[in-house]
Formats: sequence, C-alpha cells, structure tokens
Amino acid sequence: MIARMWEVRAHPKGFDELLSWVCDVAVRRVEVLPQHVSSDVYSSTDNRIVVITKWRHSPESLPAPPADLVARAPHVWDFTPVDR
Repeated sequence: MIARMWEVRAHPKGFDELLSWVCDVAVRRVEVLPQHVSSDVYSSTDNRIVVITKWRHSPESLPAPPADLVARAPHVWDFTPVDR
C-alpha cells in the first residue's frame, strides 16, 4: 500500500473554486483507476487543500490544477506503512 499526499495552496479568492475542482475533477479522475483504494480531501483555514490517496501500487498523480486558482504549485509526497 502506498499513500500519496498532494497539497496545494489556493489564492484566497479562488479557494472555493479550487476546492470544487479538486473534488469534482481531480479526485474523480483517479478514483476510477484499478489500483486506487481510497481518497480523502482536507482543507485548512490558511487556504490549503490536501488530498490523501491510497494505492495498491504505482500511485497516479492528480491533474495539474488551474493556474489562476493556486498561490503555488502543488507538492506531492509518497508514504508507505511502517510495521511496528
């Protein structure tokens, strides 16, 4: 299992539109892939949106967000579970 964390910061006036795009376009595009397990979307009070997707193998990237809605390009990190 691989967890991919995708984080983007929205322009303050574009936050609602970017959040809708993330939920309605970006996440839906990867949820139909066979290796996809689950997705969660989070938001913060400082205009950040985080998507955590879980994959059986080979995580796929979310599409690039509309440039006019973001304050900076998304950052992406992959994680694997730790046996403890």
